[in-house]
Amino acid sequence: MINITLPDGSVRQVESGSSAMDVAKSISEGLARNVLSAKVNGEVWDANRPMTTDATLQLFTWNDKDGKTTFWHSSAHLMAEALEALYPGIKLGIGPAIDTGFYYDVDAGDRVISTNDLPAIEKKMQELARQKNDYVRKDISKADAVAYFEEKGDQYKLELLEGLEDGEITFYTQGGFTDLCRGPHIPNTGTIKAVKLMNVAGAYWRGDEKNQQMTRIYGVSFPKQKELTEYLHLLEEAKKRDHRKLGAELDLFMFSDRVGAGLPIWLPKGNALRERLMNFLREEQEKRGYKMVTTPHIGKKELYVTSGHYEKYGEDSFQPIKTPRVDEEFLLKPMNCPHHCEIFAHRPHSYRDLPLRIAEFGTVYRYEQSGELHGLSRVRGFTQDDAHIFCTPDQLKEEFLNVLDLTETVLKKMGFEEFTAQISLRDPDNPSKYIGSTENWEAAESAIINATQEVGLSTTTELGEAAFYGPKLDFMIKDALGRSWQLGTIQVDYNLPERFELEYIGADNKAHRPVMIHRAPFGSMERFISILIENTAGKFPLWLTPEQYAILPISDKFNGYCEEVQQALATHDIRGFIDDRNETIGRKIRDTELKKIPIMLIVGEKEAEGNAVSVRIQGEGDKGAMSIEEFVAYFKELL
Repeated sequence: MINITLPDGSVRQVESGSSAMDVAKSISEGLARNVLSAKVNGEVWDANRPMTTDATLQLFTWNDKDGKTTFWHSSAHLMAEALEALYPGIKLGIGPAIDTGFYYDVDAGDRVISTNDLPAIEKKMQELARQKNDYVRKDISKADAVAYFEEKGDQYKLELLEGLEDGEITFYTQGGFTDLCRGPHIPNTGTIKAVKLMNVAGAYWRGDEKNQQMTRIYGVSFPKQKELTEYLHLLEEAKKRDHRKLGAELDLFMFSDRVGAGLPIWLPKGNALRERLMNFLREEQEKRGYKMVTTPHIGKKELYVTSGHYEKYGEDSFQPIKTPRVDEEFLLKPMNCPHHCEIFAHRPHSYRDLPLRIAEFGTVYRYEQSGELHGLSRVRGFTQDDAHIFCTPDQLKEEFLNVLDLTETVLKKMGFEEFTAQISLRDPDNPSKYIGSTENWEAAESAIINATQEVGLSTTTELGEAAFYGPKLDFMIKDALGRSWQLGTIQVDYNLPERFELEYIGADNKAHRPVMIHRAPFGSMERFISILIENTAGKFPLWLTPEQYAILPISDKFNGYCEEVQQALATHDIRGFIDDRNETIGRKIRDTELKKIPIMLIVGEKEAEGNAVSVRIQGEGDKGAMSIEEFVAYFKELL
């Protein structure tokens, strides 16, 4: 017998050779029907793989990230089986799961696979899925694996085998299809009830443009047809809300090839939106004792060598800027924290000066690959709502909790009521990714875990997602379409103060090292605004929208009165414009709705004579005539 420990701490005794599926069946037949894979001693396995030693066990269904990943990876194998049936002799590259489904890279030889061929491939996949073939795992020697793919003439699999050793090679077979794969996979193909192949693209083998260009086929699959239908509807809604489309329609921002890819330019309306977000956060920070600073957009290369950013971010940064002076190089700053460390270091500090909270809307630069750029959400120059808190170890928990409160305040003000917090820790199997001692990392990780437990915050934990200098708490929000996004972040750092040799004099009159908290509730202004645009579909909260009203005169003879209304509203900090075009009132109303202006103030003879406006609200219709004073009071109630 072996002991299997479940996530709740309970232990079940089962016979050696039992699988995760056997354990699931012992709990409930309903659970077993939904199990897709399992985590055994920290490694994701097939649900039917035998366990022969004591183990920890976590079962995954479609509702778990690892369950979806297994499902989509198995769907990629199903697609490969369909492609081999439809295109005899096709060569296969790799077929991983991705965040939105799966893909497979294939070489069809002289044949061309286009989007027109996708329905036939889908049909074949559904036919094969109905056979309910098991995914069968088999350990195989390298010699036998090489012989198998030599017989098939598949040079791509043979190349993959070159990097593998005997004892670590496995095949998976379902029906008449066998593939080189480490797994895991779902129990059988019958679970795949709905498939949609989304797109066809070109992709170089192993991402190297010197290699053969292959055909990459993207797809998504679900255990229920209803879920696919809902997903496709979500995609259509997402297209309508795409921030790139709405940003152009609402005249918020632009890009210029002459300026450079990935470098956004804020237009007046977008800049007004951005400034209001920044002013809101400035006010919240001032209440909490932050001091605003401004640092340069560049710094000497040595600054980032000291911080570790050059080592860890060098490949993703713009190349060093050489000056006329020999051996002098500068970098566009990839992060603000080294500059803020220098601010702390520029004069002596006592423990009585701490905590020191400094904040900056600092623009940073990273050389993202051109294929990864995406509107505002992935750019090369972006502004972080960055702040760094330097405190004593005894102050760390209270400061962390204060930052937690600020972040929750910001997210709720922006309408993101539903969010979870992800504790991002280092990958214990890859220490070279990080700087600093094990002791510092353990202290920082414990600080985050203990603080979140104290306030009862709902959290998940992800290994390997920490910053290179410290663990972090990332806030994961859900938008109006149910999509998850990572927004604000809080990081605890013992390492940068050490690298910059930062000190304060303690109550014992001795030098001590401060602890540093990095924090950015918005994250990046650009990415946050892209999410805000899509979450609101461009209909921003009234306090935030650049133009809160449009005055629509029925004819130009009322333009003078409209100017008086605009001036009166400006004294109450209500902003808007007059649409004095020579158009019908119906056209003006339609155009104003398309611009997503929240309030229309319609002015005709009756309104001008009565010192009033007729109020119309976007999406709600007419609210009747109001005097200017009545409208101001009504407006303030809407805020």
